[in-house]
Amino acid sequence: MRRKTVVVIGGGAAGLMAAGQAAQCGARVILLEKMPRPGRKICISGKGRCNITNSAATADFINHFGKNGRFLRQAFSRFFAPELVNFLEENGLQVVLERGGRYFPASGKAPDILKTFLGWLTKLKVEIRTNSPVQELFMNGQQLLGVITAKEKIACDAVILATGGASYPGTGSTGDGYRLAESAGHSIIPIRPALVPLEITGGIGPGLAGLELRNVAVRLLINGKRSQQLFGEMHFIQTGVSGPVILTLSGAVVDGLGEGKNVVLAVDLKPALDEQKLDARLIRDFEKRHLEPFAQVLRGLLPAQLVPLCLEQTDIPAERLVSQVSKKERKKLLHWLKDLRMEVSGHRPFTEAIVTAGGVNLREVDPRTMESKLLPGLYLAGEVLDLNGDTGGYNLQAAFSTGWLAGRSAALAFSGEGQGQQ
Repeated sequence: MRRKTVVVIGGGAAGLMAAGQAAQCGARVILLEKMPRPGRKICISGKGRCNITNSAATADFINHFGKNGRFLRQAFSRFFAPELVNFLEENGLQVVLERGGRYFPASGKAPDILKTFLGWLTKLKVEIRTNSPVQELFMNGQQLLGVITAKEKIACDAVILATGGASYPGTGSTGDGYRLAESAGHSIIPIRPALVPLEITGGIGPGLAGLELRNVAVRLLINGKRSQQLFGEMHFIQTGVSGPVILTLSGAVVDGLGEGKNVVLAVDLKPALDEQKLDARLIRDFEKRHLEPFAQVLRGLLPAQLVPLCLEQTDIPAERLVSQVSKKERKKLLHWLKDLRMEVSGHRPFTEAIVTAGGVNLREVDPRTMESKLLPGLYLAGEVLDLNGDTGGYNLQAAFSTGWLAGRSAALAFSGEGQGQQ
């Protein structure tokens, strides 16, 4: 029986996994990567540490992808976090579980993940061709015949589109996959940045850049109505705010701004205390330190970088003795600590977004195989699909799982083996 050829477009997480699985199932595999080397986004993710996956249960994991998460149920039922961890360790990469259920390479070095995959693909004799951007799919009507690069035309039996999204374009994710998918008849849900820092207007100066706030509660208000509330960490950057809580909220923020709505973040700096308990603490502090300037007492309540903002927004003079601070002014401080408002004016561009929201319409892809419903022989995996999850390892697991399923499906579709045998 003739050995089948599978072409994988894109050498990121989904493409590397798809290539190896297709080869393991007996196909000849050619992996085409547009950049000088594959896996560049893997190497920079998680600030160079790469949060591989998460220990959350399947149902919880799926919830982190919102309404589209159920599309992943089939892929996760076949290859999920425990299988990924086992796969990596069997191929020589030790992983560790950290707080928040997040898995990282034990070495703390993201490039070790890429090294593990490349070693695996070498053993499987996967042919990796770098500096090989795909210009178009080679089709005859509704028959997929291969791909065309700037250098050559490659005939094949199946194509796996794993080009990534449009985030971090310097790694090669420049949206090529959407153009190729559209040429096959697919519709694209409009793309926008996700897991992206937010820009703030008025009152939040660059002097706060670098400040990290832990254990705060952040409410998202869209047109004055509470949309979501999260507890955790947020960071200030030159142009606004970032950090885990902000990145998780950013999807709803980007969509709200896109619809022309007013978007505000309300930060509770003291969520462990309700207003009554916090007021009692303020009274005790003020009585104990009644001869000290207000600004000095604030330093016991806030990080030093936040004190100027508090003074400005509460309009209480820094040098005023605490004994001279009125009840009305104390209540104003109390309200500020529990409800620091920041109006969102925009978001950072794709160059700073961790993932892309939008992509190939999931209704046009079979979740049992990752095969296109519009063009037989075309499979899609990873960020090119209209799937994006929260920060915490969720997106990489989706890439690995859909890549795993696409690779096996593409190779085994030709052998006459059913889904149950894959």
